[in-house]
Amino acid sequence: QVQLVESGGGLVQPGGSLRLSCAASGFTFSNAAMRWHRQAPGKERELVAHISSRSFTSYADSVKGRFTISRDNAKNTVYLQMNSLKPEDTAVYYCNAISGYNYWGQGTQVTVSS
Repeated sequence: QVQLVESGGGLVQPGGSLRLSCAASGFTFSNAAMRWHRQAPGKERELVAHISSRSFTSYADSVKGRFTISRDNAKNTVYLQMNSLKPEDTAVYYCNAISGYNYWGQGTQVTVSS
């Protein structure tokens, strides 16, 4: 059974940092591309960052230079380091695995507010 469990969300002030984690199980993690998406209230879900099985990365323009996606294949975990957070980064963040099928986590709330 595939599981993606996100953690690390919370409330942070503008300019602050958070690191999200997504622990994966039930599939061959090292062969999977991994993504972080987010969905703000009243908006469509958007792709934030992508990391291939070979650790090539890409980012949405809105987070480029502030967010970093990484993976640890030994721990079956993908991370999203978020720096210089802005109120517009407030959203539920979802982990997504692409391994034959698309698998999704349950999401973790990130709120950026003073």
